[in-house]
Amino acid sequence: MADEFGHLPRGPRRIFKATQWSLQGLRAAWLHESSFRLEVYLFIVLAPLAWWLGDTAVERALLIGSMLLVLSIELLNSAVEAVIERYGAEHHELAGRAKDMGSAAVFVLMMNVLLCWGLILGPRLFQ
Repeated sequence: MADEFGHLPRGPRRIFKATQWSLQGLRAAWLHESSFRLEVYLFIVLAPLAWWLGDTAVERALLIGSMLLVLSIELLNSAVEAVIERYGAEHHELAGRAKDMGSAAVFVLMMNVLLCWGLILGPRLFQ
């Protein structure tokens, strides 16, 4: 039951509900977003490779973490697109700008993945 401010109680039950909502969001992204599925497939292939190629915990964290950031921003981008589509499919300049900015955020993080992988693994390849 919510308190006088409308907040749900804290504790294990709240954590369980939050986990359920998060899993519902992941499921929705998997079912409805082909970009998210592609990025998950890439993560499944590249994460073990990153674990193997990273020499230190920091390198592994950077290689894998940079890919996790792409997934999280893809989820946010998909959420922005879903909200915009909720209000109609007709073109609106601000809606188009919001969608483009969400896409740009994913792109910037993909460049971050390339930068991390290149800076960590590049010197080993070009010695």
